[in-house]
Amino acid sequence: MLQHVPHWLGKALTSVRAGHDKLTIARVPLEGAKPLSFGSPAFGHGAGLPERFTADGEGVSPPLTWSGVPDSTTALALIVEDPDAPVPRPMVHAIVVDIDPSLNGLREGSILPDSAGENGKDVGKNSRLAEGWLPPDPPTGHGNHDYVFQLFALRGDKPAEEPSPGRSDFLKYLNGRVIAAGVLIGTYSRGEEAAIGDVEAAPAVA
Repeated sequence: MLQHVPHWLGKALTSVRAGHDKLTIARVPLEGAKPLSFGSPAFGHGAGLPERFTADGEGVSPPLTWSGVPDSTTALALIVEDPDAPVPRPMVHAIVVDIDPSLNGLREGSILPDSAGENGKDVGKNSRLAEGWLPPDPPTGHGNHDYVFQLFALRGDKPAEEPSPGRSDFLKYLNGRVIAAGVLIGTYSRGEEAAIGDVEAAPAVA
C-alpha cells in the first residue's frame, strides 16, 4: 500500500505519524483488567519483524502465543495496528474476533479470509477493507514503524455486529467486555537496518 512512496517523500514525512495514543488499547477502558502473557516464537517484543511476514517477503501472518487467559473468558480478540503510518489514525493490519478462549495461540499464516481460514475465530477487515493479514509495507525512508499486536480477553456473549468487522466495529465489540489484555510490538522499516533480536515474551499489560 505504501511501498511505492519514493524515499525522498518517505523521509520528508518522517514526523507525520498517526500516534500511539490512537491505538485501540489506548481507547478501551482497562480498569481491573488482568495481564495476559503475549508473545511470538518468531520475534521478540520490540524487535524487528522477520521479512517473511511483510510485503517484502511471503506476507504471511506471524505465529502468536499467549497464556494467563482468565477462566471467565468467553472469547479472545486481536487487532494489529501501525501507529507510525503517515495517516490520520493507525493503519489496521489484522482484526480477529470470537477467538476460542481454549486456544493458546495462532499458527503462522492463519490470519486468512474466513472462506480460507480455520475454525475457532472470525477474521475482520484490515485497512484495505479486506479480510486477513495486511503485510507491513512502510514507506521507504520513513523510519521504524511499530506493529502493535493487541490481544483482549472478553466476558459475556456479544457476537460482532458485522460479519466482517472493521476497526469501529471492533471497538464496539470490546466495549465493557475487556477483563485481560496483552501487547506485543514488532518493528519494521525500509531503508534502515533493524535487528531481529532474541525471541522473548512481551511484558504483560497491567
